[in-house]
Amino acid sequence: MRYPVIVISSMRVAGMALYPFILVNNKDAVNDATLLNHERIHLKQQREMLVIFFYIAYLLNYFINLIKYCNHHKAYLNIVFEREAYKNEQNLVYLKQRGFWWWRFYL
Repeated sequence: MRYPVIVISSMRVAGMALYPFILVNNKDAVNDATLLNHERIHLKQQREMLVIFFYIAYLLNYFINLIKYCNHHKAYLNIVFEREAYKNEQNLVYLKQRGFWWWRFYL
């Protein structure tokens, strides 16, 4: 599935997946295969969790991690959805072989 990529230069992060869009902070990022794959993994996670439940689980996981680690960056990196995306962002065929709810293996 193709997702529209939108450049928003005022974003403070390199990329973000807001179903059904991929938002990036500069024109060069439109051609960054690793970044786009990372965001496509998130879009797949969002779709299989009916979007709204993904955002609820994402925020809940973040706040639990924030209490656990007392550090924003560490809490973010340990969100189950981020763990799956970072681990597989360089594997450009990952989404073709990924099964349903595989993020659960990163709990």
